Amino acid sequence: MNIHSLNKDFESRVRLGMMSILMVNEWVDFNEMKKKLEVTDGNLASHSSALEKSKYIEVKKEFVGKKPKTSYRVTKEGKEAFTEHLSALEKLLGL
Repeated sequence: MNIHSLNKDFESRVRLGMMSILMVNEWVDFNEMKKKLEVTDGNLASHSSALEKSKYIEVKKEFVGKKPKTSYRVTKEGKEAFTEHLSALEKLLGL
């Protein structure tokens, strides 16, 4: 096991945080995610877009009343990739 076993898509602390939150929650809405990670709208949108492009998260956009609502959840591929990433980290740490 070496450093090259780590998934580059999870190098960012924002993406690492998003995936960690989504691994233990079914759906998390934009405002809740933004608050938990303490990031700006643009920063969250940028990182969520990258994770969606990699097919690690699903993004749901809907209207609640007249207000738009964006929510996220981890995909099966995302769970597998993140679990592999965490396993690689543990092996590097000797755990």
